[in-house]
Formats: sequence, structure tokens, C-alpha cells
Amino acid sequence: MKYSDHCYAVTGLAFTPPWAVNAGFIVGENRTLIIDTGANYLSAQTVYGYASAVRPENTLAVLNTEQHFDHTGGNSFFQEKGIDIYGHFQIHRQAKDLAVTISEFNETIPDMIRRKRGEGSILFQGSQVANPNQPIQAETEMDLGGLKVQILLTPGHTPTNISVFVPADGVLFTGDCVVNDYLPNLAEGSKNDWQRWQTSLERIRQLKPEVIIPGHGAVILKNEITNKISTIIDILEQAIKEFPNG
Repeated sequence: MKYSDHCYAVTGLAFTPPWAVNAGFIVGENRTLIIDTGANYLSAQTVYGYASAVRPENTLAVLNTEQHFDHTGGNSFFQEKGIDIYGHFQIHRQAKDLAVTISEFNETIPDMIRRKRGEGSILFQGSQVANPNQPIQAETEMDLGGLKVQILLTPGHTPTNISVFVPADGVLFTGDCVVNDYLPNLAEGSKNDWQRWQTSLERIRQLKPEVIIPGHGAVILKNEITNKISTIIDILEQAIKEFPNG
């Protein structure tokens, strides 16, 4: 779905119920930056197809907004094509991590026969671990040809969270720093992480984006943004109060 002159969202890619995950891409005059690769090889093919069709002559690059496999699971598809993958320097996933993800997904299958057959692995067919080969250690800017995008460190959900802002379009890709309607995932965090997350959200609010493409859920438009961010901040504040040593 096109949301501005240069920015597109690919929403509702499959992952562990109840989660679906989003990806997207930003199209400059000579370079297209793909934001996240979905949870698996098949999702990556879909994202690649859309991104390549919009401006076929562009070179491609990929950026992962965080370390979890719903955002990086399709990396190997792009790695095979020799496409650079940018991501936080602390992203170091291993094959055993992917095996755990596949096992957890298989356990969500309600039909016992299908679960015993391991049919959950079908979703991950062809998927392999591929970490970013272009580590990001500080905030930076990327020129896509006539279009500059800002690469912002927005930790909280994980220490590796990155957001990508396109000032010319007012579009912000946040990964899981912002989710829409889902409860934010606090499973791996601590009080300090949640406080950093609140700081990241306040920074996002100050950017005053017109459109937010979140890690999960529907794209958030201008009139909804303030309330959606406030809701997440409130949930984090509640977690900080209830689990002060979390």
C-alpha cells in the first residue's frame, strides 16, 4: 500500500498468532530501502516483489528495525541476492534461535495431528539465519537519490530497535517501538528498558510524523498518532509501577 510519494507498507505478513507483522520500503531516484524482511523466506519474496516492481532499475538495500525473527527471518533471501542488510550492531542471531521460533510456532497449531506432523515448519521453508552485514552503531542518514532518510536509534522493546524517518514525506517506520492495537511486547524487558522505550516514544511524538508504519497492526495516520503513542506510554508506566524490579 502506498502512503506517500516514496513510502510503501507491506502489512499483515504471517507470524505467531495473534501477531501479524509489517514490512515496507522507501523508494528514491536510484535506491530502494526495504524495511524488514518478514518472518521467513516466503515473506521476503513477497516484499522483494513489491519493492522491485515499483522502480525496477533501483538498487536495493535492506534495514532490520530489530533483532526478532519476525523482522529478520527473511534476511537470507536478500543475502542470497547479494543485497546489503543494515541493522543494529548488536544483532547476532543463531540457528538455534530460529529453531526455537519454529518450535514455538508449531505449538500454536490447534489440530493435534498437524502439530505432531510439525506442519509449523512449512511457514519457515527455506529460511535461514542471516545477520546484517552492515552494522549500525550510531544514528545516521541515508541518501536514496534525491531523498534522504534518517536512521534513528529508538531502543526499548529491545536494545536493537531502530526507526526510519522520511522527513520529506512525514512517514516514520518504527518497527516494534510502536504497535497498533496489540499490547506492546514487554516479555524481554526490564524497568530500565521500559523507561528507555518511553523516551523513544516521546522522541517519536516530537518528530510529528504524518504517518507511522508500525511493526504490527494497521498503519497509523496523523489524527490517531498522539493517542496511540500515549496508550503505549501508559502501558509502560503501569508495567514500571507493577514490576519495579522487572
